Amino acid sequence: MSLLDRLPSLPFLRRAAAGMQPPAPGAVHVLMVCTGNICRSPTAQGVLQTKLRQRGLGGAVWVDSAGTHGYHTAEPPDPRAIRHAAARGYDLSNLKARPVVTKDFARFHWMLAMDEGNLAWLQRKSPSPQMPRIELLPVAAGLPEREVPDPYYGPDAGFDHVLDLLERACEGFLSRLVSEGLGRAAASVPSGR
Repeated sequence: MSLLDRLPSLPFLRRAAAGMQPPAPGAVHVLMVCTGNICRSPTAQGVLQTKLRQRGLGGAVWVDSAGTHGYHTAEPPDPRAIRHAAARGYDLSNLKARPVVTKDFARFHWMLAMDEGNLAWLQRKSPSPQMPRIELLPVAAGLPEREVPDPYYGPDAGFDHVLDLLERACEGFLSRLVSEGLGRAAASVPSGR
């Protein structure tokens, strides 16, 4: 058993070992959350990471994704999600599903749920009502939609619809982060994160 296998409470270290960059000091930490972490939340992660790089803000915000349930732990995103995202220039191929863990509530500034059920789950599990900020992604982005629909049981067109919505939501959320001041958000983290 490797050292990383003995550190299940530190998923960001696992992801760094899998090729993801570890969070930079002072970065805003954002966790995208759906049910199984194989469709919506990894797609949101990939879209936001790409938009951050395009704006030169890759080091200012660290993005991860997780599921409220561990149905697909260590599995890659749904092949349809990977394929549809790749057609738009988003690479999800290195991502692996993981469940939300207790330490995520202390590690992330933002936990952005894809739907009301996942939002309620996060709010119930959160030890603090103030940190992290737990919201629905479309609402946090200022969109009229409240939820990102789950495309898993539907036709392939659902994955394109999700991408359309996530592109707008991630753009809106990124604009919100910039307008609120990325540095101020990271500075509000209690010590020990």
